[in-house]
Amino acid sequence: MTENDDSWDEIFRPKGDEGSSAARRSASTTTADDAAPLSRRAARDARGRAATPRTRRRRWPWVLSILLVVLLAGTGGGAWFVWANYEPQVRELLGWELPNDYEGTGNGTEVLVTIYSGEIGSDVADSLVEQGVTMTFEAFYDLLLADSSISFIPGTYSLEEEMSAQSALDALLDPGNKIELSATVREGLRAGEVIEALSAGTGIPLGDYEAAIADTSLYGIPEVAPNIEGYLFPATYRFEPGMTAEDHVRTLVEEMFRRLDAAGVAEEDRHTVLTKASLIQREARLSEDFYRVSRVIENRLEDDSLLQFDSATQYGTGDTGSVWSSGEALGADNPYNTYVNPGLPIGPIAAPGDVAIDAVLNPAEGDWFYFVTINLATGETKFSETLAQHEAGVAELRAWCRASEENRAFCA
Repeated sequence: MTENDDSWDEIFRPKGDEGSSAARRSASTTTADDAAPLSRRAARDARGRAATPRTRRRRWPWVLSILLVVLLAGTGGGAWFVWANYEPQVRELLGWELPNDYEGTGNGTEVLVTIYSGEIGSDVADSLVEQGVTMTFEAFYDLLLADSSISFIPGTYSLEEEMSAQSALDALLDPGNKIELSATVREGLRAGEVIEALSAGTGIPLGDYEAAIADTSLYGIPEVAPNIEGYLFPATYRFEPGMTAEDHVRTLVEEMFRRLDAAGVAEEDRHTVLTKASLIQREARLSEDFYRVSRVIENRLEDDSLLQFDSATQYGTGDTGSVWSSGEALGADNPYNTYVNPGLPIGPIAAPGDVAIDAVLNPAEGDWFYFVTINLATGETKFSETLAQHEAGVAELRAWCRASEENRAFCA
């Protein structure tokens, strides 16, 4: 048999026969060390036989012709037999190699692909194939092997079905394809306003958030707290798709606990600190005044005086926060009315931020018992030690409110 005949044998060996062929080759082959010594005559005879190899009749060219005719003619069972037994060989011979990659940037059907923290390139390649984004693991993974600088940022990305490996890689490296639901919670918002901000940012129905904040035991909030008020830390949040309203609420509560821990607040002191911080957050306008308001709280509590904070009193009646407390609010019988009840209100009245928390822990030095904001546009506030000084400040505020239409808008 010629060298060409050997190659045809190799190409057209039926699928599944490789093992037996290899075994036959192994059984018929010996090394020089294994062969018995030859006499000179025997050696000459052996060399002569090797020099004139036995010829074998070529059979594969005509076998190939028959197989191809059967296959291309598509004659039912014959074509099926050829394809079933010789598909890889026929593909190789005719250049019909199977593709391992799609072409283009997708078919228009969106697929959300999530890369989790700690995942490596092979994990991402597997995920893409499983979700129908890329055709094969190898097509994508080979790109990663070719460039060791490629790294992925955990998150959820918008891709499409049937993307080429290169277009899928480009999409995962493009920050614009990263999907994030964001919501900004401002300092001083009440819990109802906080969940409204969350709903507006995430698109989750407000009712889902209302249900999520109803049971505070889900989040490790102290039993003494009457509700979730004050435990939702104000910040800008980015949420992954698929998170629920309860997940979002838990994120805000856990962030508040993390901030309290960082500030050195003991777990048993959380409720008291947040109650004071919420009062400061609602009453003070300028950062330096946060610490002065904190001192007023401490001075009044130490003196067993009523706090008389309009912010808490208005909260108890559901007022939105006018400058002046109504007669109804001042006389209301509820645990938030600091004009009637001694000590702190029953719980926080808003979402305090870091500065308010720090002010609770580090009140300014001073003997103030009163304060009043005399310019509602700038937040300028006067702190005083006596009632007479305070009443003079209130007179300044009333005069400022009457000074112009613009000012009057602040004083409604």
